[in-house]
Amino acid sequence: MGACAPRARSGVTSAGISRAVRFLPEARQDLIETRQWYDLRQAGFGTVFARAFADAIERMQAQPLSYPAVVGSIRRVILQRFPYAIYFRVETDEIVVLAVHSRQDPGRWRERIPPTNAP
Repeated sequence: MGACAPRARSGVTSAGISRAVRFLPEARQDLIETRQWYDLRQAGFGTVFARAFADAIERMQAQPLSYPAVVGSIRRVILQRFPYAIYFRVETDEIVVLAVHSRQDPGRWRERIPPTNAP
């Protein structure tokens, strides 16, 4: 991933249905801020984080329903090597990324859950 902000991607599920990935603006901002934070700690480490993020997105796209639902229909994929998770919702024609959050503040993303998915 060369840029800080993710691009929409399309993936194919096991059923052969192609789904684009759409990021809420808040999720996009989460990613940008986290990448910047890692770059401030160690030069180039933000890029390492971005690669781990891209790998998680690819895994999520390949089999979105294989990840556990954590609240209603909201699912979570955990990044490798980093204490972060991507929270997402699978819709008919797309996957919506709601948040990118650390284990240190796991509840902050919950305010982004639409009322139909609230516990």
